[in-house]
Amino acid sequence: MTAHRFILEAQWPGGRNEVGTISSGQLQTKISIPKEMDGPGVGTNPDEMLLGAAATCYLISYAAMLERAKITPVDLTLSSEGIVDVTNGVFTYEKITHHPTILLEKNTDERTQRMVQRLAEKAEKTCMISKAIRGNVELALNVTIQFANG
Repeated sequence: MTAHRFILEAQWPGGRNEVGTISSGQLQTKISIPKEMDGPGVGTNPDEMLLGAAATCYLISYAAMLERAKITPVDLTLSSEGIVDVTNGVFTYEKITHHPTILLEKNTDERTQRMVQRLAEKAEKTCMISKAIRGNVELALNVTIQFANG
């Protein structure tokens, strides 16, 4: 077994509407409560960071699976949406939906197209962040397969 250790250092100057900082490897940024939740909206926030962790983990997992299957897309993009519910002052991260769009060569056969779809679904199920939050946050996937002109 190999264990990888990641360290995050954080600094927070005081009350609810202050601005703090975090630093972990290449990630160095300011943090605060988002404007949507009546905060200053400076830097990033836990809601964006959870969405970012889930989205990047999914995208990297999907790309690795495509590579292992020897499928080279023309392009691969992702849009992800996080839904946070606030009821009676209780904040609940309810749902994350990934919307990957994969652009394939025009002449891609049906078998490869089916594999692209299956791998998209498998990446969501096997990504370590998805596995960490599954059962607490609903995860959804909406795959778009497009074909290059030419």
